[in-house]
Amino acid sequence: MFYYIEGSVSILENNLAVLDCGGVGYGISVSTQTLGRLKLGSRARLYIYTLVREDCFDLYGFYTKEEKRSFELLIGVSGVGPKAAQAILSATTPDSLTLAIMSGNEKALMVAPGIGKRIAQRVILELKDKISKEAADFMPAAGSEPTAASAATGKLSDAASALGVLGYSNNEIAAALKGVEADHMEVQDIVRLAVKKITAK
Repeated sequence: MFYYIEGSVSILENNLAVLDCGGVGYGISVSTQTLGRLKLGSRARLYIYTLVREDCFDLYGFYTKEEKRSFELLIGVSGVGPKAAQAILSATTPDSLTLAIMSGNEKALMVAPGIGKRIAQRVILELKDKISKEAADFMPAAGSEPTAASAATGKLSDAASALGVLGYSNNEIAAALKGVEADHMEVQDIVRLAVKKITAK
């Protein structure tokens, strides 16, 4: 099992990156999002999902752990294979995908090539409950805010849920959301701000 592969970027093609590791070139399928963050000749680390079947041994690489987690969720949906999952991740970021699923936003998924309404609905149907259950552990404790019923607190709760699903710890989420004035912000903007604060450390 490969957890990650790190090496020099020797080839970049359409949804393919080749990392040279000690003279061995690993061909790795990547999303457009990951492809855009790689540069020829520079070193890179890609988190790997390995797909082994009788007729194939394919490597799928992701620039972030969050993107890999999103990929794993997507291929768990009936009728969604690796190519469809990569198409979705090429058209959206992990945090935007999570929010689209939680809000039932089919159109946000349908912008990906080859993803029609039926597949988008299936992704939402099969993942919404799963994401909600996983996110439950990251919801702020009841009464932890004096204005728990306010819209701002509701937005922070939704943002905390999304961040939890993306794999961030309770401590990271609490620190990232501390001091955020959510009154005039959308949930998606809160999540992006929090991710930026966490990754800046």
